[in-house]
Amino acid sequence: MPSSLALDGGGDDWHLRIAGDWSARALAEVQIRLGDLPPSLAGTLTCDWSAAESPGIGPAWALLMRLEAIGGGRVRIQHVSPPRHVVFLEALRDRARTGIPADDAGPNGALARLGRWVLSRGDEAREFASFVGRIVAVLVRAVRRPRSWRLPSLTRHVHETGVTAIPIVCLIAFLISVIVAYLGSQQLRLFGAEIFVVDLIAIAVLREMGVLLTAIIVAGRSGSAFAAEIGAMQLNEEIDALRAMGMDPVELLVVPRILALTIALPLLTVIADATGLLGGGLLAHYQAHISWPQFADRLRAAIAPTTFWAGLIKAPVFAVLIAVVGTYRGMRVRESPRELGRQTTIAVVQSIFFVILADALFAVLFVRLGF
Repeated sequence: MPSSLALDGGGDDWHLRIAGDWSARALAEVQIRLGDLPPSLAGTLTCDWSAAESPGIGPAWALLMRLEAIGGGRVRIQHVSPPRHVVFLEALRDRARTGIPADDAGPNGALARLGRWVLSRGDEAREFASFVGRIVAVLVRAVRRPRSWRLPSLTRHVHETGVTAIPIVCLIAFLISVIVAYLGSQQLRLFGAEIFVVDLIAIAVLREMGVLLTAIIVAGRSGSAFAAEIGAMQLNEEIDALRAMGMDPVELLVVPRILALTIALPLLTVIADATGLLGGGLLAHYQAHISWPQFADRLRAAIAPTTFWAGLIKAPVFAVLIAVVGTYRGMRVRESPRELGRQTTIAVVQSIFFVILADALFAVLFVRLGF
């Protein structure tokens, strides 16, 4: 049925009946029908879409622009049974007219933006909780079925996140310990108490700096790698292919990385502790002239039974936080390489934030427990 427009009414009340074919292929004919409308109108115009066949976005936009021209701001347009995209097109028209969305203007607009932000954070929190729940479900299944442990993948990720990170972890731990020992010795020298630089090194490295610096390095190194690797697989639709083959991406890609980092980070922490004590000892020997026997004796006196374990207990928790955030951000990559870079950046920032937050909570907890 050919497209048609029938305008009835008069004065301040008009009725426009839209009928026939209003699909994209009838756009040329629609333009002819729009030319038959009067050059000006005023009042209320009701557009009845109930008889329109397959209304397309192109003809609908042409009609709205024509009505805008003949109304000149004097016509209030109403719709009966409109297609869903007509509302969207009217919003675009309003935005083009005002330059900003109507609901974003003024105090009410600020409140609307705040509401949208809260709702989006709530949706993301639910998605993250669902993601963690899927990880727990996979781990429970793996406990029941030991054959589901993917040892080759687990071994590879332990090597990539742990073994290859040893040089940079050792270097950073050594340098930071040297700096702390140097500054501490300079201050303690004022009181003739340079021997206590050994206490400073031991407590700072074993309780805090060893595990915290290692976690931050791993977050920037492995957390970003997790997000980038899984995000690239999302862009290449490899994860969709795994689902199509009946495989669980969480079991294949997420859980091995979490377990590998949970194994690797405590071992890296032990190495960082040893390297940090070595760096502090060298500085104490050459700067404060503390002999190695003195350093060893004072080190044994300074270390409480819980000093080493206070740092090591944090390592698996930090590892889980880094791995879960990195893999979650990778799974959220959609649409474009730009999104891949954005999610990778968010993964690093959030991993470091959660690590420092968890470290603060551990500090409060250990003080309360006297640990």
